[in-house]
Amino acid sequence: MLAGVFGPLLAALTFTFTDPIGDAHGDGSYVLPTRPAVSADALDLREFTAQQQGKTMTFRISFGSMQNPWNLPGGSSAGVTDLFVKAGLGGANDLPDLNLSVNEGWQYHIRVAGGHASMESAGADGKALTPQDPPQVSVEGTTLVISTSIPAGKYGYWLTSSFYTPFSKTGLLLPSAQASPSALSTARANPPVPVDVLAPEGDYTVYTTRILAPVGRARDIRPLLLFGLGGLGVLLTVLATLRLWRTPRS
Repeated sequence: MLAGVFGPLLAALTFTFTDPIGDAHGDGSYVLPTRPAVSADALDLREFTAQQQGKTMTFRISFGSMQNPWNLPGGSSAGVTDLFVKAGLGGANDLPDLNLSVNEGWQYHIRVAGGHASMESAGADGKALTPQDPPQVSVEGTTLVISTSIPAGKYGYWLTSSFYTPFSKTGLLLPSAQASPSALSTARANPPVPVDVLAPEGDYTVYTTRILAPVGRARDIRPLLLFGLGGLGVLLTVLATLRLWRTPRS
């Protein structure tokens, strides 16, 4: 009976982080291209959810809108979504192609760009990156749903949203001082590539330090539940013992 009541809870491992609305302009100085016509909402991170699905992790990344200006398969081609997962000790500190780094190394990197998804893992020393089976990606309304082979667990996360272009090898449109309808413009020198990052409201320090802070370390409630079950077992044992003591002996 207890297993039936607590089983779903024991298997639950969910982390959700809400990103501020309307901040897909870098540090505020980034001017998005007008060709193709992509609204800032399509690049604006709104919510990130990491959830255990059986023995692996599924991620849900919501945007202000979902647009497909290049009419690519999958229904989404406005941006490049990069998710980095902290799943152990060591790892890589550079965020590939994004002109950003992290203080704590990441173990997994997922990129969704131009209807294509990829995943790679980093070794403990962070030097060797190994391609992994690509995740399965689907679109539900304004949300990307990414099903991965990453083992279930509580992790730290770094999430970025960048402007997509099919005319670069990485799919990333790099910000520059150039002013034109097809340019991502900013006056900032050596700017980070993403136009939005998962961070608390008003936190734009990443655009000056170029170091992105993690979110997450989702709290795993299973140890607490197991502790509670253990306490319940002790209580039931004590009650049963007291009942035996109070039972009249013939």
